[in-house]
Amino acid sequence: MKSRIVLFAFCVALLSSCGNKGNDTGKVPEFAVQEVQKSTASLISSHPATIEGKQDVEIRPQVSGFITKLCVDEGATVRKGQVLFIIDPVQYAAAVRTAEAAIKTAEAAVNTQQITVDNKRELNKKQIISNYDLSMAENSLAQAQAQLAQAQAQLTTARQNLSFTQVKSPTDGIINKIPYRLGALVSPSMAAPMTTVSELGEVNVYFNMTEKELLAMAKSGDIKEELNKMPAVKLQLIDGTMYDAEGKIEIVTGVIENGSVLMRAKFPNDNHILHSGGSANILIPYNMENAINIPQSATVEIQDKKFVYILQPDNTVKYTEITIFNLDNGKDYLVTSGLNSGDKIVIEGVQTLKDGMKIQPITPAQKEANYQQALKDQHDGNLATAFN
Repeated sequence: MKSRIVLFAFCVALLSSCGNKGNDTGKVPEFAVQEVQKSTASLISSHPATIEGKQDVEIRPQVSGFITKLCVDEGATVRKGQVLFIIDPVQYAAAVRTAEAAIKTAEAAVNTQQITVDNKRELNKKQIISNYDLSMAENSLAQAQAQLAQAQAQLTTARQNLSFTQVKSPTDGIINKIPYRLGALVSPSMAAPMTTVSELGEVNVYFNMTEKELLAMAKSGDIKEELNKMPAVKLQLIDGTMYDAEGKIEIVTGVIENGSVLMRAKFPNDNHILHSGGSANILIPYNMENAINIPQSATVEIQDKKFVYILQPDNTVKYTEITIFNLDNGKDYLVTSGLNSGDKIVIEGVQTLKDGMKIQPITPAQKEANYQQALKDQHDGNLATAFN
């Protein structure tokens, strides 16, 4: 027990001695400095976006009747031409049979009248009947033929209406909400569609770009050409994950509303992961010229302004305001003004510095080496040097 007390007292005395040594005003403190250079920074801008299917097709009936069968359910994947609903076909099948019967009657009338005309032509040649009688017979034949054509048209309409009782999908896609169920009466004049089929093989992603960004794009050249030059864009889903396929910006609208313009990008959606009405963030890569990357630890913030300490030729530091672009990565800033290539800035411990203060500059590598040596001395029990 007594030996532990003696050891503790020794450590306290040693640390006190080290503290007094560190407060020696004659020693110039060491600070890590870094030379900065301008470069081109590759950045990504994020824009809130809305996902829509390539097309959302409303399914509406072309004949009236009661729904007798639902062939699909909400959320089902359907193919072009697949039957979705069946409307009661009884009256339309009956109309087809009536039209078929009318055609047979019309054909019989045409055949009968054709025989009459052929007979009267022979009699006219023999001058047994007049030309007037022949013309009247030929007119009757033409009338019968017209009635046959009318009956054939009615049969075509009846068959088409019968086919409309099978409501089919006009495209590949996903079935959305179905407000009308078995037994519901539907008609072409109803307000709401029977359902909507969203074509999701490709999706359109809509987002807004600011008027300032659009103007910068327009000044650099033709907007369509600039869109073609733009790199592929990515999509960050609502859960924060990245969509595995890249898209392409293809359309910019011509109307500016509330300081922004609507743009559209297209993404493939073979696995139907993306759905109409979904939300996401579209990520657009771009380059920032003549930017200087510095660590956030090199800055001091006062009243929403950022400052750094620039090393002077006499090893004093100058308190300097900078303008930054936040990278949102939690560790770096891009300086857009206030620094020049070749400037050396203090990158750590800046809270303890003052304008005009003299320091001993060291490189970040030297700083790390000193830190590792202190850890080694502490591990080895060399407390005098570990806390120096």
